Amino acid sequence: MKIIIGSKNPTKIKAVQDIFFNEEVISLDVPSNVSVQPFSDDETMEGAINRAKQCATDEALGIGLEGGVMYVQDQLYLCNWGALVTPNKDVYTASGARIPLPDEIDVQLKAGFELGDLMDVYAKKKGVRHKEGAIGIFTNEKVSRHEMFAHVVKLLRGQWEYNQ
Repeated sequence: MKIIIGSKNPTKIKAVQDIFFNEEVISLDVPSNVSVQPFSDDETMEGAINRAKQCATDEALGIGLEGGVMYVQDQLYLCNWGALVTPNKDVYTASGARIPLPDEIDVQLKAGFELGDLMDVYAKKKGVRHKEGAIGIFTNEKVSRHEMFAHVVKLLRGQWEYNQ
């Protein structure tokens, strides 16, 4: 079975390749049809589902992975969602790690900046979104963006396999 992931982000692609290691993995650049910076669990999940639906075909599973932020009480947290859509249009979803983000990130996001762009400035690095991600920066690289998304993809694959 083919797997089509709705992203050209190397960390997301590698996460899918690592979990579906015996399958052909193809990546497509598809829109999430949500805000560039999703600001809730619902919006982040919707973006993942939208990407996965655009990738699913009669011969392929579609996978969407989306990173976002959300509030728990007054604290902003990093969040991430994944969706797997089958050729029969069954939809499986999963979410992963959540960690609080610094107040200065919260202020900048409210001003309209995107987390990926902010992280390059904050960490004084280039391409954080394509490498360790915010999760890697704020966990002192104990958890990488790849690991975070690979965990979500494991949850998706496990649900799909269980329900076959």
